[in-house]
Amino acid sequence: MATLTIDTHKFITRLKAAGVDERQAVAIVEGLKEEANLQNVVTSADLRTAVAELKADLLKWLIPVLLGQIAVFAAVVKFLIAEVRV
Repeated sequence: MATLTIDTHKFITRLKAAGVDERQAVAIVEGLKEEANLQNVVTSADLRTAVAELKADLLKWLIPVLLGQIAVFAAVVKFLIAEVRV
């Protein structure tokens, strides 16, 4: 699970500089800390794992299909060569 790290003091200072009351700024920052749900955040490591799995799945299906196409092509060529000889 991903974690969220924020400088709460800096965040509160920014909010106060933007005209937010200090009590409201503290409440906003505390609310963000408590309610931030990062269970569904995708990290770059998650993406790398997913891409690797997709590549493996693609190769698992692609190689047999390509071999099948080569076999069909070879059979057609063999048939055509046999027809030309007759």
